[in-house]
Amino acid sequence: MSTPARFPRITAALSAAVVAVSLSTEAGAADRMVISKPGVHPTYSVEAEPHLLLGLIDPPGPAHGTGLGIGARGTVEIVDNGFVSTINNTIGVGFGLDWTHYSAGPCPADGDDCRNKFDSVWIPLAMQWNFWLSEQWSVFGEPGVALRFGNSEFQVEPLEFWAGARWLFAEQMALTMRVGYPTFSVGVSFLM
Repeated sequence: MSTPARFPRITAALSAAVVAVSLSTEAGAADRMVISKPGVHPTYSVEAEPHLLLGLIDPPGPAHGTGLGIGARGTVEIVDNGFVSTINNTIGVGFGLDWTHYSAGPCPADGDDCRNKFDSVWIPLAMQWNFWLSEQWSVFGEPGVALRFGNSEFQVEPLEFWAGARWLFAEQMALTMRVGYPTFSVGVSFLM
């Protein structure tokens, strides 16, 4: 797929993110900053997050093209007041399962058995460091590794990194957006 064809998809993804932030602007006007108040965040032990996936970048391995899929992440909070005791941060251990269907897969040199699709399964394992900025917004970084499966291929992807943000639209529920390689995800987090 040529690079110019990807611009409408990238524009659509960025537009969706801008709309989500714009819709929260009115509620955000009354939002109170809590980053300097350790412990002022929703009380939870586990975060469950089903999500949709959009792959705009060619992933590692034989798949290429645009990918769409579904997945889920789970994070278990292990430290309520994280690495920096003077700010509102938490640490968790995250794991997940992501399935993505790509528009194109590998084609042998001789042209035989050229597939026009490829399914990829990722199992991410990460440390999640949360920063609770306000009563409604938090951001996080997730360094980790991922196990990748695709058709008969298996690979360990070391040194993965994901970054994201949550907008708490209810007491224990949030819209969660995550960017990483090779996918972008949008889902709903349930803080239990």
